[in-house]
Amino acid sequence: MPGKGKGSKSATFDTAIQDWHDRGKGPDKQRVIVRMAPGTRGATVTGLKGRGFSVRSEHPLIDAATLEIPRKALDGLAHNPNILSISSDALTDAHVTVAPSGATLRSALGISTTSSSNNPKGTGVGVAVIDSGITPSNVFGNRIVAFYDFTSGSAVAAPPSDQYGHGTHVAGLIGGSGAPSAGVYPGVATNVNLIGLRVLDANGQGYTSSVISAIEFAVANRTQVGIDVINLSLGHPILEPSASDPLVQAVEAASRAGIVVVASAGNFGVDANGQPGYAGISSPGDAPSAITVGSVDIQGTAIRNDDEVAPYSSRGPTWYDGQAKPDVVAPGHALTAVSSTACKLYMDLPNSRVTASADTINPYLRLSGTSMAAGVTSGVVALMVEAHRNAFWNPTKLSPNTVKAILEFSATSLTNDETLQPYDLLTQGAGEVNVRGALDLAKAIDPSQLIGSFWTTYQPWPYSTIGGSNVAWSQQIVWGSHIVWGNALFYHDLAWDAASPWGVLDATHIVWGNVDPEHIVWGNVAVWGEHIVWGNALVGTVDGEHIVWGNLVDAQHIVWGNLTESEHIVWGNASLVLGNNDATSVDEAIVQEPEPPPTP
Repeated sequence: MPGKGKGSKSATFDTAIQDWHDRGKGPDKQRVIVRMAPGTRGATVTGLKGRGFSVRSEHPLIDAATLEIPRKALDGLAHNPNILSISSDALTDAHVTVAPSGATLRSALGISTTSSSNNPKGTGVGVAVIDSGITPSNVFGNRIVAFYDFTSGSAVAAPPSDQYGHGTHVAGLIGGSGAPSAGVYPGVATNVNLIGLRVLDANGQGYTSSVISAIEFAVANRTQVGIDVINLSLGHPILEPSASDPLVQAVEAASRAGIVVVASAGNFGVDANGQPGYAGISSPGDAPSAITVGSVDIQGTAIRNDDEVAPYSSRGPTWYDGQAKPDVVAPGHALTAVSSTACKLYMDLPNSRVTASADTINPYLRLSGTSMAAGVTSGVVALMVEAHRNAFWNPTKLSPNTVKAILEFSATSLTNDETLQPYDLLTQGAGEVNVRGALDLAKAIDPSQLIGSFWTTYQPWPYSTIGGSNVAWSQQIVWGSHIVWGNALFYHDLAWDAASPWGVLDATHIVWGNVDPEHIVWGNVAVWGEHIVWGNALVGTVDGEHIVWGNLVDAQHIVWGNLTESEHIVWGNASLVLGNNDATSVDEAIVQEPEPPPTP
């Protein structure tokens, strides 16, 4: 659990650093990210260097620095009044897996497969792909407008490249032209500009600090380079509350700067035996402002009624904060995109290789994961940005909050084929991304209208034609631990502005239509069992046939481990008590009886 160094005013540790501090195991030196009080970074870093600490990089966006420190220095650093928290510089991984069969992406999204000058293609929109790089090819043409390598910890301008292949695949889903394959394997926004920011190595891993540096670069250069969207198809286990997580704080800062951040939810939806589990969202997918995306298997068809949430797709809620995630789900299973014969994924996965008969130059790979779903969603956001710009003579800019609200409001709810019931909101979020509905709203909302006024030029019909059928929009927005129904999105509320942290405003005191903050069906009773208690706060309990959301998580009393350790995710239908103060181990915590839940 997150802890503190000695002393009442000491800095907090994430769970990995706490374990390193308490157990005395592992390497004597470790890379850490130290967050400092605003205005103290310069003096604090100077002092640390004067004491012989190795400062690898500074992160002015979040008042932090990456250091390499010996274990014996932890208590001293924790007592420094300028230091707020000490987090491990955790390794981040690409969220990718393998699937045997293919899918038709654009038709399933409801995007026309025929060329038309009236259809948005992401023209003039920039997406920063923070990943393993991008291999240049005629699929991208001259649309890789900038490329920087952050694997050394700082920005190094370099020719585009990708030794692993993950970033290339994601970029292909975002904006591959599809022209070389005669339109067989296009991306979503086929004319979008791509900015490659390499943070993952040839094995698909990289330090959190490199990701933070890349986000900082995107924020600092967003106007010069033209960055509207950041795609983060990567992550690491959540090790601390989002308020102290350096990676989450970098995402929040990017959102405040007006950049839409799309993050993969993680591939921790099932254990090794295929048993479903909740609370597998990874960081930075727990960032409140991020559009966190789960993966959908579209079954190779254009219709929606056979779409399923992929079993591996991570479910909420988020650890420590207990927030509902993912925000939406999108096609991410068995998707084909451009690759390179020299990259590791292509060499290691011969059965995932795909040949496009019309393209004798470019190799293709079929991959699955929430990484792919995030890439698809970033492409959709690029289309929304262009559609909004084209709709107004003096275009304003859709804030990240507005973009997320549009995606959620226009999403379509999915039904589990096994239970014949809609997937719960911790599995599918607001539903599957609906391109046509999102574009309708993006073209209708005018942010120049006064706060409190009706800001849509017209009120779109809340249905979209997908695969030949009319599909209803969800018409709901998941706001933190609340759900908002009704016509909230049709009014210019402060909540939609970039300066408003997502989910923080008290939805019960805003005239938003119907808000249900305490009695929302979130989880699946068959999976959650009878009750789940984290620390001394109720998260979910069974009310008849449903899981009802209770009080939020007490972040100081949660037992946490690595996501690969199944006992630390809510698997199966056992009754679990996680993080009881009287428990000395996870096993003890599991067997203790919780207090009765409050009456709803």
